[in-house]
Amino acid sequence: MSSFTRKIILFVFAILTALSVFFAFQIQFTFDFEQFFPENDPDLEYFLEFRKNFEDDDNFLMIALEGENGVFNAAFLDQMHDFTLQARDIPSVNKTLSITTLSFPIKLPFGGYSSIPVVRRDQPNKLAADSIRVMKDERLVNSLISKDGKAAVVLLKVIDAIPQDKAEKLMADVTMLLGKYDFKDNHILGRAFFQKEMVAMQKREVTVSTLISGFLVSLVMFLIYRKTRGILIALVSIGLGMILFLGLLGGTGREMNAMSALYPVLMVIVGTSDVIHIMTKYLDELRKGKSKKESIQITIREIGLATLFTSVTTAIGFATLLTSRIGPIKDFGLNAAAGVMVAYLTVIFFTTALLSMYPANMLVREGRGVDFWNKWMTWAYEFSKQKRKQIIVGGVLAAALCALGISKVTTNFRLENNMPIGAKITNDFNFFEQQFSGFRPFEVAVTVLPDSVTVDDFIVAQELDKLEQYLGKYPEIESISSVTAIYKSLNRASMGDKPAYYKMPTSEAKYKQYQRMAKRFAQSADVLVSKDRKKARVAARIQDIGADNIAVISSEIDGWIAQNMDTTLLQLRQTGTGVIVDKNAKYIRNSLLSGLAIAIFIISLLMALLFRSLKMVIISMIPNVFPLILAGALLGFLGIQLDAGIAVVFAVVFGIAVDDTIHFLSKYKIARTKGADIEEALLSTFLETGKAICLTSIILFFGFLVMLFSIHPPSIHVGLLISLTLASAVLADMLFIPVLIRTFFGEQEDEKL
Repeated sequence: MSSFTRKIILFVFAILTALSVFFAFQIQFTFDFEQFFPENDPDLEYFLEFRKNFEDDDNFLMIALEGENGVFNAAFLDQMHDFTLQARDIPSVNKTLSITTLSFPIKLPFGGYSSIPVVRRDQPNKLAADSIRVMKDERLVNSLISKDGKAAVVLLKVIDAIPQDKAEKLMADVTMLLGKYDFKDNHILGRAFFQKEMVAMQKREVTVSTLISGFLVSLVMFLIYRKTRGILIALVSIGLGMILFLGLLGGTGREMNAMSALYPVLMVIVGTSDVIHIMTKYLDELRKGKSKKESIQITIREIGLATLFTSVTTAIGFATLLTSRIGPIKDFGLNAAAGVMVAYLTVIFFTTALLSMYPANMLVREGRGVDFWNKWMTWAYEFSKQKRKQIIVGGVLAAALCALGISKVTTNFRLENNMPIGAKITNDFNFFEQQFSGFRPFEVAVTVLPDSVTVDDFIVAQELDKLEQYLGKYPEIESISSVTAIYKSLNRASMGDKPAYYKMPTSEAKYKQYQRMAKRFAQSADVLVSKDRKKARVAARIQDIGADNIAVISSEIDGWIAQNMDTTLLQLRQTGTGVIVDKNAKYIRNSLLSGLAIAIFIISLLMALLFRSLKMVIISMIPNVFPLILAGALLGFLGIQLDAGIAVVFAVVFGIAVDDTIHFLSKYKIARTKGADIEEALLSTFLETGKAICLTSIILFFGFLVMLFSIHPPSIHVGLLISLTLASAVLADMLFIPVLIRTFFGEQEDEKL
């Protein structure tokens, strides 16, 4: 490489670096449950259309407050009441509600109805009686009062689809307001809280994974090269690739979402792999007595082409995620594919420009390392030659064991699985799951079919009540409400406020009598009934018991509705954010299989073009399918649910694992083209390429293990799975490929290379 060319390359990269640093600071972090809604889904389209008639089912923020002496004492209730009123002034809050502001209807001794407060905080001598009454009231327990009676909720109704900046401001204002009171403890649950905390987790994950990955790579480079220039060239090349990638994301307006913690690790290890292959080849050529110019030309011609091929196949592996219907997964696939190519271009131009300036003794400290690797690579070659039958039998047995593990894979996704370990948001989520109705919405959309009938008619109310009673038989479903609640409350009020009479009136005449009074007390009925009175919602909360378990309950409910509800009167359909997100399980399975099938097909075609032999295509694919089935088996044996985050494991494993195969077979092809027989070519491949493959695999293994430092469970699982499967990938390459070559070609001297 001429001095002029080198200067041009370095100047261009200097300009790109400056631009990338600027755009990197423009990247936005986001989190939204709706990101995980599957695209082009009929249930999603129905939900979005139905939702136009009502408010969102997750537009709330629940704040559970605990007092030093419990809930039912005047001092605590006064503070909670003041907090409830003050919270109404917070931007993005439309309404607040608590037991101190809530009233229920009651029948007066001489006829007529009035309302009484749920708790009489201004009459401390009556709080004991109030506590007994409240704890027996199904309208309050699980929703505004905890099951153990030690915490009370202030409910904040917030704007629909609250954006990230307003969610951050809302939580800051709530935190500041809470600081003015001396509540024993508080627990928060709601969309805005999730958005704030999950974005904070994403930023923490990106920072930690970047720092730990950088430290790991620095350590590895020091152990490999032991020379300042060699170490700096490697580290600067890898770091530059990361900066250019972040600049690309910022410049194109891409956002960091739930999958963003993988980017730093991915860019570091992909860049490291490319750097090691390039530098190893360049140093090998220098040791053979070649000049710097000749060495860099040979490196670019042989390893540069192989690295281009591996980068393309890796990018294809990630690009298969574009078949997913889930936004964050598609974004990750596209961004990761672009990142792989950025890393390649950085190494093939920037790194080679720097390398061409220095001889071997200025890049690496020669020592026992070369002899060490030659010894072990020779041993690996001999092992693959002498233990051929054992390797085949071992591979078959391993595949059978993997099949057993795959049969145990589930998609029983739980919200808690995606929450940071030990964080307040996770502890608060579990608190609400245990003491209240939880977070997960459960909803049945109701549409009245006959033109002459509306939601307000008695026959419709009877059908809705029948459905509510059935849903109430499931202990997992709590806080069930619909438009019938006001009629049940009036019926209870007319019968001396006895809890046993919280049920629908039995006669239409009584129902119509209550209906005339309903508008006076039904302050929130408008959120349960559409303006045209033709649509209604039966809303509830369901415990976070897992997507598969909820699917069983949903199926039972649909079956019961078909057999017991008047479907000529009402159309009933389960809907809501929970239903939509749960459909991801099915789409993840389908897109995973279709995406991998596409990737295997495309990469098989590329292998066919490279090697021009069907047998060589088969040889190249077998070692790369093995890590995939191992990843599936680990999911089953370790009890890890297959969800949106875990699904990327297969794309990452296939995309990266195929790299080593290409490097191994490319070197083998070059050796055979130069006239070496099969065994000579295999030995040469082990000695020259085996070292680079092992080094990059070690870095890949420990690089992804960096994710064990994560506080995000899916990230931990992803790191563990990828590390273990990529370790199996290098073993598959070093053992299976030589055995397959010998099996398919025997003593033949021509593989149609």
